[in-house]
Amino acid sequence: MTTKTALQNLRKWMDCQIIGQPHLIDRLLIALIADGHLLVEGAPGLAKTKAIKILSEGIEGNFHRVQFTPDLLPSDVTGTDIYRPEQGTFEFQPGPIFHNLVLADEINRAPAKVQSALLEAMAEGQISVGKATYPLPDLFLVMATQNPIEQEGTYPLPEAQLDRFLMHVEVGFPDAIAEKSILKLSRAEASQKQAKLTMDEPISQANLFSIREEALAIHMEDTVEDYIVQLTDATRNPQQYGDDLARWLDYGVSPRATISLDRCARAHAWLSEKDYVSPEDVRAVVHDVFRHRLILSFEAEANGQTPDMIIDELINRVPVV
Repeated sequence: MTTKTALQNLRKWMDCQIIGQPHLIDRLLIALIADGHLLVEGAPGLAKTKAIKILSEGIEGNFHRVQFTPDLLPSDVTGTDIYRPEQGTFEFQPGPIFHNLVLADEINRAPAKVQSALLEAMAEGQISVGKATYPLPDLFLVMATQNPIEQEGTYPLPEAQLDRFLMHVEVGFPDAIAEKSILKLSRAEASQKQAKLTMDEPISQANLFSIREEALAIHMEDTVEDYIVQLTDATRNPQQYGDDLARWLDYGVSPRATISLDRCARAHAWLSEKDYVSPEDVRAVVHDVFRHRLILSFEAEANGQTPDMIIDELINRVPVV
């Protein structure tokens, strides 16, 4: 089985079980290929938790969910040294961060110390306890969720920490047709008429790493690369594209955004079974890459501007050379 066939089978299998959320499934696969982490925001009950759990069943890897709460400690995520009196030594007990796929559920409910411990692990691929450093698995993906409805008792992630996420995905409600399919699937599962579906052949980690290499090697013209750079530069020098953009943006995106946009556009092209990256691939992922990295001015927020609206303006005003 080729790598493309294997991933197509995974996508079809996820589509059968996660109904009405094709965008979330697509972004999970892009994050898997681009070797990055996802911040997913959406109301409760939109299959955010189920999506990454189903993904873990379709690949060779383990999964762990961490429910973030105000009383959580950094060691509850990373692990800690435990004293063994019979040996008179300390032994490191790994935490849930040492799994291949980690769900950080409602990350904004945990205090800053816990958030920092997770985000440091995401950025460095390792954690430090005492004087020792422990590497995380080669296949390591974090999907953190945020509930946009409740703000009381939450600790919003600082902008510098948000930058560690490859993409910020907003999940909406399914349409009426998908909602009816969800009802039928839920009813069948509850009455046990439908057997639990499993992947015939989960994708191996070796295949996943091969897919990443293929996506990195996909052809990209200099003009497309220049387009990516110009989009990021436009957020830092918005006055070149209009006085209104200059008033709306306080800070542009970081170099991480340029790298993320390149990786995500390549993954999108690979998933679309193309052998080159086009400007359409860049535009398809730019909202999810830039959304959490743009810092809007007070004037923009007062006028009802959103990051997505400003990204739309950037797309309209930045030409493809």
